[in-house]
Amino acid sequence: MAELTYPEVGRTRHGPLPGGYHHLRHRYPLPAGCFDTAAEAVLSWRLHRAAGVRMRTDAPRATEGVLVSAGLGFGPARIWGPCRVIWSEDSPALAGFGYGTLPGHPERGEEAFVVGRDDTGAVWFEVRAFSRPDRWFTRAAGPAARAVQHGYAWWLGRTLRRLCAGR
Repeated sequence: MAELTYPEVGRTRHGPLPGGYHHLRHRYPLPAGCFDTAAEAVLSWRLHRAAGVRMRTDAPRATEGVLVSAGLGFGPARIWGPCRVIWSEDSPALAGFGYGTLPGHPERGEEAFVVGRDDTGAVWFEVRAFSRPDRWFTRAAGPAARAVQHGYAWWLGRTLRRLCAGR
């Protein structure tokens, strides 16, 4: 099995996020009552696919050890990012997973996609990540690469809200 490209494994689940990386935390409120729909969309890869991401996986659900490669872009300009799911949770108040980068990924680090429900019934979606460039083109992109990551997190939240509404 390929080795992860960073040593701080699991920090998107049990922070704090490690130093030496760019950090991302994007929390997106979701409609009350949509926890089950949102959790299933995240854990089944449906969220990513509905957001326009090509997903190659070796399992239908995000569980620990699953290999996944996310493809962003179009045609020959599509960039694939191989990862391995390093943690997964599916409980009544929290559902999601975190994956870590494998060799060949344009970044080095970890990203988590989590749906939560608090004691008041409020539902939210959060993307947590720590990463740094690992390929020449992500290093050359500089701040633009960070902007793409933030935009991607926002787009996932918006897509999940749409899925919760049944669209």
